[in-house]
Parts: sequence; structure tokens; C-alpha cells
Amino acid sequence: QVQFVESGGGLVQPGDSLRLSCVVSGSIFSIYGMGWFRQAPGKQRELVASITNSGRTNYADSVKGRFTISRDNAKKMVWLQMNSLKPEDTAVYYCNYGGDTVPDRRSWGQGTQVTVSS
Repeated sequence: QVQFVESGGGLVQPGDSLRLSCVVSGSIFSIYGMGWFRQAPGKQRELVASITNSGRTNYADSVKGRFTISRDNAKKMVWLQMNSLKPEDTAVYYCNYGGDTVPDRRSWGQGTQVTVSS
């Protein structure tokens, strides 16, 4: 079973930046699209950014121009650079297959908490 382990979250002020990391194991990784998802309290999980195996990216309208997703197939890692953070970005962030690859519903990790507050 594929495993996703997220890290890098924290408590920051509006306008600050964070870089989230995801390490993938139990997968050949390089053939799959990857995504970053987030879930705020009482809300559904939503896809915020995705990247195909060849590096094409897509972003939710709410984060366009502020977030950047990247990957390294050799390291089997995915990152999410988050700039100009807003309070509404507060959520638990998860990585999984995404974009043109369907998420593995059995393999959601614990995620990493991002809290944006002044």
C-alpha cells in the first residue's frame, strides 16, 4: 500500500510563507500525478494543487498566484510552497495522488496542520 507522509506545517501570521513536504513510499511514484489537498474543520477535503508526472501543474482559484507545487521523481517527494498566506488557508494539508490520477482513498496520511492567524 502506498504511504504519504506530510510535514512542514505550523502557526504563521497572514502574509507569511510555509513550505510543505511529502515523502511517498510503496509506489513507483514517477508514473502518477500528485496533489496537495486540504481540509478545514467542518468542511470537505479539497484539491488545491496538482502536478502530472511530466510536471504540468494546476491550482484551485483560491490559491493561484500564491502556491506552487513541485516534485522530484528520483527523491519520490512533492512540495507545496505557500506564499502570502491568508486565514482562510487554515486547514490540515494532505498529499496523495491527484490531478489526472485518482487519489488512493485507503492511503490518506495524518496530514500537517497549517494555521494562519494574527
